[in-house]
Amino acid sequence: MKNVLRTLMMATLLAGAFALPALADDTLVKFKGGIGVIPVSSGVGTAPTAEVVNRNIVRGVNPPGQIWVITDLTADVKTDGRIKVRGKGLLLGGGNNIGGNASANVFATLICEAAAPFGERSTNPAGVPLEPNGDFRIDDKLLPAPYGCDSPVLLIRNAANRAWFAAGIPKRENDDD
Repeated sequence: MKNVLRTLMMATLLAGAFALPALADDTLVKFKGGIGVIPVSSGVGTAPTAEVVNRNIVRGVNPPGQIWVITDLTADVKTDGRIKVRGKGLLLGGGNNIGGNASANVFATLICEAAAPFGERSTNPAGVPLEPNGDFRIDDKLLPAPYGCDSPVLLIRNAANRAWFAAGIPKRENDDD
């Protein structure tokens, strides 16, 4: 009888030990690395001297009027909508105020749809202030909470005009940490 009880207890402990990691990982999507915005691009149109200007609109979100750069970005989005974003060096990449932060406040938006209509799930749109060196931290909850995310795009946006400054690079499961 003692052996049976001991075996049952051991089986219960082992089952619990293997179930804990599965329960603990409630990550929806992660991002590692960032891309700064280049607001426009140009090319040749159909007429020999025609030039075409394309605004860098991402899933319905407009770019700002100036280039921005970002040194690093990491983000972790949980299935219940909790999000932690750490950004470094989000600064103007052109114009008279190059290297400055424009006294901007930023917030995060997750868009999961690959085609319109796009659903925006955002942190508090009042945002958090950029440090003088462009660093920021967002620890908030996306509203509405996402339900699945097949085609994730994470945008870091300006609280003043809602334009996007930077985008996160999705971290795939087989990527190095």
